[in-house]
Amino acid sequence: MSVGSTTRRTRRAIPAKPPRIRIGTAAVASAIASLAALSTLGAPAATAAPKCSDIELVFARGTDEPPGIGRVGQSLVDTLQPMVKVMTIGTYAVDYPASYDFLAVGGGATDASKRVQTTATKCPDTKIVLGGYSQGAAVVDVVTTSPIAGLGYTAPLPAAVVPHVAAVVVFGNPSARIGQPLTRMSPDFGGRTADLCNKADPICSLGRDFNAHVRYPESGLVKLAAQWITKHVQQRD
Repeated sequence: MSVGSTTRRTRRAIPAKPPRIRIGTAAVASAIASLAALSTLGAPAATAAPKCSDIELVFARGTDEPPGIGRVGQSLVDTLQPMVKVMTIGTYAVDYPASYDFLAVGGGATDASKRVQTTATKCPDTKIVLGGYSQGAAVVDVVTTSPIAGLGYTAPLPAAVVPHVAAVVVFGNPSARIGQPLTRMSPDFGGRTADLCNKADPICSLGRDFNAHVRYPESGLVKLAAQWITKHVQQRD
């Protein structure tokens, strides 16, 4: 009787499961702590220096084109890449409506200018190219000719950023129709600007062939613009 009673007490005194529960809880807590530590160690990767391209094309599409750099902008990139060979090309599509509300040009100019300023700060060795087609050319006009804010344009380019823009190319620029091409309007950028107007394009000339306005990739002028850019981005500082 005495031995049996002692045996029962011994069995009740062996707590097999509770320690496992405590060990499991400790393991989970340790894993969570480890993950937290890893996430802390990994945080700097999110703020690492951005990958900078050799060339960045900041391009404003034409009226009624879908968001992006547009047909002319893409044709320019495709034509430029073989010319600059191993140089890498990044693109930035100016964020603006490109609608028939032409007053929105100021907002597009603000976005383009901010992008140029950001790229110049984060990637000082990148050769920036400003470009635009049709209404997008008007966006570029504002960025390159307006040293002060106004009419929706709120972020003029600081003088220190101007040298970071290696070249400017515009196609079907409305201001050229009234005798004010960008080459004439901009004292800072005129010498590095190609203001291109297709023959008889009614948007940039007194011509009346609207088909000329939508055929820049076929006109040979995109190739001319790519050659212009190549010349300027390959110049030594």
